Formats: sequence, C-alpha cells, structure tokens
Amino acid sequence: MNSTAKRALVTGGSGGIGTAICRRLARDGLEVYVHANRSVAVAETVARDIVAAGGRAQALCFDITDAAATGKALETALNDGPIQILVNNAGVHDDAVLPGMSAEQWHRVIDVSVNGFFNVTQPLLMPMIRTRWGRIVNVSSIAALLGNRGQVNYAAAKGAINSATKALALEVATRGITVNAVAPGIIGTPMSEGLFDSKTIEKLVPMNRPGLPAEVASLVSFLASEDASYITAQIIAVSGGMA
Repeated sequence: MNSTAKRALVTGGSGGIGTAICRRLARDGLEVYVHANRSVAVAETVARDIVAAGGRAQALCFDITDAAATGKALETALNDGPIQILVNNAGVHDDAVLPGMSAEQWHRVIDVSVNGFFNVTQPLLMPMIRTRWGRIVNVSSIAALLGNRGQVNYAAAKGAINSATKALALEVATRGITVNAVAPGIIGTPMSEGLFDSKTIEKLVPMNRPGLPAEVASLVSFLASEDASYITAQIIAVSGGMA
C-alpha cells in the first residue's frame, strides 16, 4: 500500500494501546492524528516523538462524547483531505457488579464506547467513501466475547461495537472500505496494572502472560493495510488463547 498520502486517526491515542497503535501506524508511513481528551500533554508527546523519529503526526484533542465538539474538530481535520484510516480505540472502565452499579457508571461507559463511535465515525464516512478506499478498525474487548464479572457495562458497550462493526462492514463493502474489530484480552498497560496478578493471569490466559500493546498494534497495522483488503466484518481476539 502506498500510504504516503493516507492519514489515520486513532482515538484514545494517549493510552497504552493507543500509543502503540499510533507509533506503529506512523512507522507504516501514515500521517497520524493522536487523539486525546484529558491527556492532551501525553498525546502531544507521542506526536512529537513520532515526528522526531521521522514520521508525521499531530495531536487532536476533543471529547468524543460531545457530538458538537467532535464534529467541529473533525471538520477542521477534513479540510486537509479525507481521513481514510480510523481506529476507534477510545474507551473507559468504570467497574462494579450490576446490583451495585450506578446509572452514571452505566451511561459513562456506554457513552464513550458507543456514542463516541458514532460521533467520530459518521462524519468521516462520506469523505472516505468518495475515495473508494478506507479502513475502520474498532478496538473491542475479550469481555464482549466471554463476559467478565463486574464489567456488565463494559461488555455491553464493546458488544455493541462488535455488532456495529459487522453491520457497518456490510454497508460499505462495495466502497473499498473494510470494517473490523480487534478484541484484546489482558494487555500489559497502565490501565490494567494491579487488576491481575501473575497467578490470575496463569489461570485465565493459556499463554500464561499478558499481551503487549505492540502485539495489538501489529494486528491493527495489518487490518489497516492493503494486505487485509479481503478481510471485513471480523472480530479478532488478541488474547493469548482466552477465546
């Protein structure tokens, strides 16, 4: 794939997995928008590091749950041309067993993953469709495939993303656009630190270790490439054998 003219947006690009995806796509030759909401300084650092390494990147900051702010930010970005690669990676945990879960916890997690997916993806679709080429990769979770105690809200949100992935893939299949999802298992990031000890990981993960953010990024890189042009509507686990 000649990626020199293509641009990618990675939502949640300031997180552990998001940062790895941004760095990998930049190494693939893409111009990368590193998105953040609250962690603006981290996104700017990631972008600077990519540029220092010879790549092209810039930070893009907005709240994906705010439709108006998201639309305004994307409209500005689209002034420079279509964004043909979108990685919907932003997501949040707010864990509690359902009997003790507040409405705020439920809505916050759903809002970021599901409404955020719509707010970011919908404005980018027509510009992408006009180019007759695009890649949308949604970051789901093993929790959506297997379930997980204390994460009914998160599993529901990511399950919705899986379903949206399959439906959207059908809508744009004749337009040269693929839509897939990756479902990470236990990945070694700051977000997961302290959640799983080594004994728990050995019990849950057949490979007996957490995954690396770079291992998720490698799959995203492939799905975003020309090599994956006949792969769409798939949910692919990166879980060390958990699913």
